Amino acid sequence: MPNFFNQYKEQYRRNLTLAVPVVLSQAGQIIVQLVDNTMVGRLGALPLAAVSFGGSVFFMLMVIGVGISLGLTPLVGISYSQKDHRRSSAYLQNAILLYGVLSLILFALSQAIIPFMYHMGQPPEVVEMAIPYFNYIAWSLIPLLLFLAFKQFLEGIGNTRVAMMIIICSNVVNIIFNYLLIYGKLGFPEMGAAGAGLSTLISRIITPIWVIVHFRRKVSFNHYFSMFRWSNFQWKRIKSLLSMGIPIAMQMFLEGSAFVLTGIMMGWIGTYQIAGHQITTVISNLAFMIVLGIGAATTIRISHEYGQKNLIALKQAATASYHIGLAWNIFTALAFVLLRNQIPLMFTSDPEVIRVASTLLLFAAMFQISDGLQMISIGILRGLQDVRITSVIAFISYIVINLPVGYLFAFTFGLGAPGLWIGLILGLSTAAFLLIRRFRRQYARLLQSASISGARK
Repeated sequence: MPNFFNQYKEQYRRNLTLAVPVVLSQAGQIIVQLVDNTMVGRLGALPLAAVSFGGSVFFMLMVIGVGISLGLTPLVGISYSQKDHRRSSAYLQNAILLYGVLSLILFALSQAIIPFMYHMGQPPEVVEMAIPYFNYIAWSLIPLLLFLAFKQFLEGIGNTRVAMMIIICSNVVNIIFNYLLIYGKLGFPEMGAAGAGLSTLISRIITPIWVIVHFRRKVSFNHYFSMFRWSNFQWKRIKSLLSMGIPIAMQMFLEGSAFVLTGIMMGWIGTYQIAGHQITTVISNLAFMIVLGIGAATTIRISHEYGQKNLIALKQAATASYHIGLAWNIFTALAFVLLRNQIPLMFTSDPEVIRVASTLLLFAAMFQISDGLQMISIGILRGLQDVRITSVIAFISYIVINLPVGYLFAFTFGLGAPGLWIGLILGLSTAAFLLIRRFRRQYARLLQSASISGARK
């Protein structure tokens, strides 16, 4: 065991150095969501269900923008590892344009979706309360995507700390305005669930302002601004961003849709089930954000090693990430099981909601390891720029398997809310298996290609 640890000790250190700031920023966002739900949940099951529904519909739009923005990181990572800073700067410049246009398109789509929210099988009172909340967070897409252009660029060059600090500060702003606007404190209007949406908008407007100011003040970052040129706006770079980003967005959209549509189907069962599902989802997301941070760090490491064609270090970085992710997911699975009756008390005192949430936490514990493995595998494949296959795997795992199985167990077999989560477990497990197999095949091809190239020399 000591020899095994020493073999990967340096890889653990390097991966965690990149991952910890991402983990803290991702966890910070989920903590804000947790605080949102806790504060809104104190108003009752109906406002909590409204925030859950509105947030679920919004997520299906947001994940498209976030997914496309993630395509910037491996492109910048490879350019940075090859010390081509001019090309890195050109990618940032084109990303700002592309993501700005995309944010306007997504906002327009959000407004077009609103009439259809009444036809998604939710209780009418839930929809009525969800729409004002949804409108506010829809506006936040515009500053969010502008910020993501800088965030993903920074991650590509191996800097994960700046975005972490900005996100943490914006989260504090969000929590403060939640208190003021949800409950109407210090002379502010009492807006209830809608106040949580307005708080999110305010906090997201701040993030691109802060990151641009930071870029202008720090010489090493402002250097990239100094290389901006009109001639850098090129369709080939936009195409590269889209070629990387669209498959990532599709994979995230399909996976996210499985969770969102599961939440919508939960509404067909009842309001208590929506609220219990929301509590479980928030806690699951908190655990998942840690692995998401590890996956993001893995993408950075893999893209750098891939750019330098260092296949041994690439494999070691990937293996170290699997070790870290598994350790975390085993811990969270045990925590969900042991604390399943205590966790729901953080959100509500309603005994029926607590009963539903405590049951669903057992199912959430079951997919922790699969969820971690699939996320880290995705991070590896993104670093290798092998992203098209991930959307195919997501379609098979979540649309072909997850949703039909969940519906079958929940409604045909009559298991209700737990049946929907059985579908999630099977979907995530399928994704984990297929993604790991893909990485192994790709690595074998890289080794074969390297051996052929070496023989020719």
